[in-house]
Amino acid sequence: MKDYFKKFYPTFSTPDTYHIDFAKLYKMGYRGVIFDIDNTLVGHDAPSDFRCQELIGRLKTMGFRTVIVSNNGESRVSKFAKANNCTYVYRALKPSGMGYIKALEKLGLDKKQVICVGDQLFTDIWGANRAGMDSILVGRLFKKEVFHIYMKRVFEIFVLRRYYRLRKENIIPSPNMRNINDR
Repeated sequence: MKDYFKKFYPTFSTPDTYHIDFAKLYKMGYRGVIFDIDNTLVGHDAPSDFRCQELIGRLKTMGFRTVIVSNNGESRVSKFAKANNCTYVYRALKPSGMGYIKALEKLGLDKKQVICVGDQLFTDIWGANRAGMDSILVGRLFKKEVFHIYMKRVFEIFVLRRYYRLRKENIIPSPNMRNINDR
């Protein structure tokens, strides 16, 4: 039987961005990380914070290249990227893969060397899959979200249940997602 939801499945999932074992990813051959902003690195519309800046700084020290890819406008994304000394793609039109392709050009890496990190299946993960890239679905940092994102979350539950059932895990979305450290 064909699995119509497969296009939405992440390569990995973890409770949140700050639980990812980036050292393990580096050993696996990844050299670039594409990040979404809202509810992936910080709360919705929040500015960059110390935790985010420390993470991205640590990644650069490890040898990773980073880029922010967001559907937000340039004002929001450029300020956030500047605070983290990152390059960025704004109005990425996710789930289109075009924003991810632009990010690859900025990183100067092959898509097999880059992993995408985001909190939404129907934008971040589907977009990465459409661009042929690996991805990590992270649990959202905060429950409060704008209405249109909340509505997408309702449909995500059905896809995630199937995703975890296929992996013989009887868990539902966040915060008990499969951790990348278990792979």
